[in-house]
Amino acid sequence: MKETESFFERVYKVVKQIPFGRVTSYGAIAGFLGARSSARMVGWAMNASHSSDVPVPAHRVVNRNGMLTGKHHFGSPDIMEQLLQNEGVQVLNDRVVDFEKLFWDPLKELSMD
Repeated sequence: MKETESFFERVYKVVKQIPFGRVTSYGAIAGFLGARSSARMVGWAMNASHSSDVPVPAHRVVNRNGMLTGKHHFGSPDIMEQLLQNEGVQVLNDRVVDFEKLFWDPLKELSMD
């Protein structure tokens, strides 16, 4: 990752690599970026991503328990769930079913290049 990139740009770069039908957490992204205590800032980046010129699959980022805590930032509270379901991810009571199985860990999947 380039030193000149903003934190949000670095977050978006990671989020764009989350595979179709998989999810990760705010904290996992923050940890990958070397800012483990910045999960909330990753959430802010996801909220700001809706106005980004380049599409960012923010619907694939949930909290550490698999809850759709960012769902209210999608224009309608149901859109995040619908986007996940379109990818085959089941959601029940605002929580990703089989979260542990679908969890994508950038620390294991990506390099810091």
